[in-house]
Amino acid sequence: MSDIQAEIEARLAEAEPEVEVLLAEVRGDLVRLFIDHPQGVTLDLCERVTHQLPQIREQYALEVSSPGAQRPLTKPEHFRRYVGRKAKVRTREAKDGHKSFTGELLNATDLAVTVAASTGVVSIAYADIHRSNLVGD
Repeated sequence: MSDIQAEIEARLAEAEPEVEVLLAEVRGDLVRLFIDHPQGVTLDLCERVTHQLPQIREQYALEVSSPGAQRPLTKPEHFRRYVGRKAKVRTREAKDGHKSFTGELLNATDLAVTVAASTGVVSIAYADIHRSNLVGD
């Protein structure tokens, strides 16, 4: 997890405790923040979250949005929640000659996720994952 994501999570834990930060990614002078909420993500919620992060807005342009159908998977609990669904997992370094694996999530432990990709079943440690998200069936 990035430092900026940890900072955002800490701030929102007090102000908006039901908001889950799925991913905070920095792209140049923009922070793209994907959030989720048990009752869904509304424009009003995105605005409230934006106003809770003045320190971030002083340094970056801030974009807050719902995860959508291709929701990012960044934590073991995200992978566990979607076992049985199709996902795309990209690794930092090539694994078995590939850096991208798309297929059904078969298992998710505290250390790794197992994917049934077209190249075969592969177990990928979370530390080796660069980026991952759900994909449509």
